[in-house]
Amino acid sequence: MEDSHSMARISAVIFDLDGTLLNTEQVTKSILKEFLAKYGKVQDSDKERKRLGLTFKESSIAIVNDYDLPLTPEQFVQEIIPMYHGKWLLAKALPGANRLMKHLHKHGVPFALASNSLGKNIDGKISHHDGWKERFTVILGSDQVKSGKPSPDIFLEAAKRMEVDPLHCLVIEDSPVGVKAGKAAGMKVVAVPSLQIESDSYSIADSTLHSLLEFQPEQWGLPQFGDWVDNTLPIEPIHLAGVFSNGLLQTYADNELTALPDQIWGLYIGWAKFDGQKVFKAVISIGWSVCRCNSKRKIFPWWLLLLL
Repeated sequence: MEDSHSMARISAVIFDLDGTLLNTEQVTKSILKEFLAKYGKVQDSDKERKRLGLTFKESSIAIVNDYDLPLTPEQFVQEIIPMYHGKWLLAKALPGANRLMKHLHKHGVPFALASNSLGKNIDGKISHHDGWKERFTVILGSDQVKSGKPSPDIFLEAAKRMEVDPLHCLVIEDSPVGVKAGKAAGMKVVAVPSLQIESDSYSIADSTLHSLLEFQPEQWGLPQFGDWVDNTLPIEPIHLAGVFSNGLLQTYADNELTALPDQIWGLYIGWAKFDGQKVFKAVISIGWSVCRCNSKRKIFPWWLLLLL
């Protein structure tokens, strides 16, 4: 990580989409498992991690080969794409995404969307998010350039269309593939890893954050946020459900629609309700316990006061 990034003169920002702005990967993670089961195959987490950030075409070829499916990549796409459409409508903005985009738009900082997804799929993912399509200066999919990430093509094309020198562009990415593409384009790169267990893979990024809530625009010569209150950042509610045992909150993580996004990390102050009636002031620490083989969420709640 560079120490001089605070001196960078950033004029435009380029965002990745899946896993950076939207939790699409989380709400769709069960689809491939269900699809493979139809062919008597079992999903392999190691194979899935290696595909993170690939273009849809590359990912489809890899899945057919990795699982020895009796399909061509084209047949695989035709069968699985309809399964994704409904899930994309359930995808929510990741922590800090709306805040940052609204802030940049307010201050007239151009920002682009550059995703390895196909252009038509990008539209299906963002069209129901209020103001998203209108705020992006440029929206690009991997089918609109010669090569997708880790090639720098899509980032260089985004900079060209925004009429900004690549040296003055800041890329925000969640995958190692995207980070490599940003650096290959000669741009500054902020990584917000979606793979906690492989944080070492992001070492070439200029900065690594746990979530976009940690992003400090002034470090890049961009206008400073003005929404802090007494060194505390007000954010939208986080909904947790689970069993409190031995000082830990064991959440119901099997449901991809209610599981916490990986990018929720830090100390949170608010309210907690028990038994549908009792309400407590609460401080909750949300973090990770990471080892070489896996990573687990650690959620420690402290109850401060019973409210009548």
